[in-house]
Amino acid sequence: MSQYKKTIFGLLALALLAGAGYIGWQKFQGASKPEANPEQPVARAPGDTIHFAANAPQLAFLQIKDVEEYPEPLVESLNARLAYDDNHTARVYPPIAGRVLKITADAGREVKAGDELLVLDAPDYAQATADDVKAKADLQRKRQALERARELLPVNGIAQKDFESTEADFHQAEAEEQRAAARLHNLQSVASVTDGKFVLRAPVGGMISERQVNVGSEVRTDGANPLFVITDPKKLWALIDLPELYLDKVKVGQPVSVEVDAYPGEVFKARIVVIAEALDPVTRRIQVRAEIDNSANRLKPEMYARVTPVLDSHRTVPRVPNAALFTLGLHNYVFVEQGPGVLQRRRVELGLQSHEYSYVKDGLHAGERVVTTGALLLNSELSGTD
Repeated sequence: MSQYKKTIFGLLALALLAGAGYIGWQKFQGASKPEANPEQPVARAPGDTIHFAANAPQLAFLQIKDVEEYPEPLVESLNARLAYDDNHTARVYPPIAGRVLKITADAGREVKAGDELLVLDAPDYAQATADDVKAKADLQRKRQALERARELLPVNGIAQKDFESTEADFHQAEAEEQRAAARLHNLQSVASVTDGKFVLRAPVGGMISERQVNVGSEVRTDGANPLFVITDPKKLWALIDLPELYLDKVKVGQPVSVEVDAYPGEVFKARIVVIAEALDPVTRRIQVRAEIDNSANRLKPEMYARVTPVLDSHRTVPRVPNAALFTLGLHNYVFVEQGPGVLQRRRVELGLQSHEYSYVKDGLHAGERVVTTGALLLNSELSGTD
C-alpha cells in the first residue's frame, strides 16, 4: 500500500473517532440536564439561595449543625496537659523498709484518712520501738545521776568538772530520747502494729488513683515511686505551655476554656492561678497553671488538652468549624439553612481563627444551622446557575 493511501485511511479513522466522541458528549449533556417537570428533585433560585426538594439526593452528602456560642478567645488554643492538683493529692511512700504481706486497698477505691492500705513485715519498726525504750531508760538513769551530783556538789562531795560531765550526759540522753520518741511517733502517725505487723494507713481521704506495689514486694524509704497516690478527683490542674509572644495576654485570675479529644465540642471552665517567673530554656515556653473544676469527674490526669485564654467567660461569640467556611474573593461565606431544603449563602466576618474552628464576629447568630460538610459543593452548584 502506497504512503498516500495510508494517509487517507488514517484521516478517515480520526474522523470516525471524532464523530463518535461528539455523539457521546451530546448524549452526556442531554442526560445531565434536568428535565423540567414537577418531580425534579433540585430547583434553583437566583441570588444566594438554593432550594432542594425533600427527596433531593444532594441532601445526603450534607451535614448541617446548630451554631453554638463559646467564650471569645484572646489567642489561639495552647497545648496543655492535665495533672493532679498537688494541693489535694498525697503520694504515699513507705516510712519504713519491709516486705509487703497484704494489700487491702486498690486503685479506684475511695478511702478516708486512717484507712488501712497494706501490711508490712518490718523489722525496723521493732528496732524503732526498742530504741525508744532504751532511750527512756538511759534518760532515767542519767537523770538520777544528775540529781545525786546536785546533792553532792554543795558539800564538795563531787568535783565541779565531774558535775558538768554528768550534766552533759543527761542532756545528751534527753536529746536521744526525744529523737527516738519522735521517730516512733512519726511511724505510728501513718501506721499501727497489729499482731507484730506494720499496718500502713492513708494519711488523707480521697480516691486512690494509682497503686504501684504488689504482695511480696520489698519496699524502701528511698524508693523512686510512691506506693499509692490518693487525690481528690474533683480538683485538677491544667499545665499550659505558653509562648512568650502571648505573655501579655494572660494574667492570674483570668478565665480559660479547656477542650479535650474525649469530649469533642465540649468546653470546660478553668482559671489561671500561677504564671511561672522564668521561661523553660529548652522549650522557650512559660508554664502557666490553671485550676479546673472537675465536679463531674469526667477529666482524667495526664490527658492532653487545648486551652484558650478568653476575654470574659460570660461574653460569647458564634463558633463554626473551618470546614463550614469557603471564600469568594476577599470574603468568607457559609451556607445557612433557612428551612427544609433551603440553603442561603451568607457572608460572615471572622475574628480569631484556629486550626479547627473560627469565631464569627458578624453575620451569624447562635441557634442558626450551618452546613459543616459539603459547603464547597453547594457553592459550585449555586455558581452554576448564575
